[in-house]
Amino acid sequence: MKTIINPLKKDWKKIVERPTKTVDDIEKTVNQIFDDVKRNGDAAINKYTQLFDGVSLESNLVSSDEIQDAILLVSEELKGAIKLAKENVTNFHIAQKTEKVSIETTKGVFCWQEKRPIQKVGLYIPGGTAPLFSTVLMLAVPAQIAGCKEIVLCSPPNKEGKIHPAILYTAQLCGVTKIIKVGGIQAIAGFTFGTESIPQVYKIFGPGNQFVTVAKQLATKFGVAIDMPAGPSELLVVADDSANASYVASDLLSQAEHGADSQVILVSTSKELIQQVSEEIEKQLLELPRVDIAQKAIHNSKSIFVENDAIALELINEYGPEHFIVCTNDTDFYVNNIENAGSVFIGNYTPESAGDYASGTNHTLPTNGFSKAYSGVNLDSFTKSITFQKITKEGIKKIGNAIELMAAAEGLQAHKNAVSIRLKDLK
Repeated sequence: MKTIINPLKKDWKKIVERPTKTVDDIEKTVNQIFDDVKRNGDAAINKYTQLFDGVSLESNLVSSDEIQDAILLVSEELKGAIKLAKENVTNFHIAQKTEKVSIETTKGVFCWQEKRPIQKVGLYIPGGTAPLFSTVLMLAVPAQIAGCKEIVLCSPPNKEGKIHPAILYTAQLCGVTKIIKVGGIQAIAGFTFGTESIPQVYKIFGPGNQFVTVAKQLATKFGVAIDMPAGPSELLVVADDSANASYVASDLLSQAEHGADSQVILVSTSKELIQQVSEEIEKQLLELPRVDIAQKAIHNSKSIFVENDAIALELINEYGPEHFIVCTNDTDFYVNNIENAGSVFIGNYTPESAGDYASGTNHTLPTNGFSKAYSGVNLDSFTKSITFQKITKEGIKKIGNAIELMAAAEGLQAHKNAVSIRLKDLK
């Protein structure tokens, strides 16, 4: 990791720039595949599966026999871990349910709001260098709690034409209604337009590489909603002399191993800690099976020394991290004042890995600075809020004249007439 000492504020944006390609580099490819899938359906899907995943499939759909076979391949220990995580994720998301909001705004004017599930949702589960069965929990559990009728999952097949057994086990455990062996841009295009094997959905969820992120953004042009533009993973740790350097290094590496385009940042008021963390990273890095991937990500990452907590906080809010770990003497300062972060992890014994798997919070979070405007996935992500109103005779008398005056002032006579005709009958 490159160490930067007291950077000038004007240089912050450049220093913490994400190591991602520009949309222009990717958009042409995404548009071509979208157009092909829209025109040719499964024929195009199968072509790209063969091209990108190196396998030709007789069927894109995962059969019930495949699911049963997969269940037998997952160890009882892992099944127990997945069930424990599912329980915690379920508990946290059930707690997010809200009651109907109802109020009589004026005598005789009743307004209320109720939530309804999104009927058809598509879950994208990466399965390349790391089969993210944990993401199935994070998406399928709240979808099931919300009451979504169709929960469709797409994940890329391996060279044998199979999806990782743990993904299939978790999917059936969490109520996924259809599983399809399709990945990448073509999966997002399938969700967007619908094909012979992939149902068209109303909203697409799930992380992915930069190509999947751009594909999701393109899907919105065709009337399909997305959870957020969630791209390559990132983590920012703020730490001082109270932090354990080996813990901090392990957290940084836990995100670095996601992919070569991941980014990790250490912000500290202690030069000594930065040096200790650097030494720990070199030591722990060599013990990782995914050392090559982690090394590339670490190459894109920074350690930044600043003079005090106030400067650190301003820098962090400007960056807007996906994951934010606080290991400082004054954790309250950061917890109370952080404005832009996807998820916050507090103290020496709260590794980011806990949120990735089993604490209960959702790990599908906004990256690339989108935490300034987007929330991470939660129960509300799978619902829509519908407002209702009912007005009595007394109520329309109360607010009718105000409506007439406002409609007339906007030059919308038919709007005014819709009230006037009723008020006339009530005289």
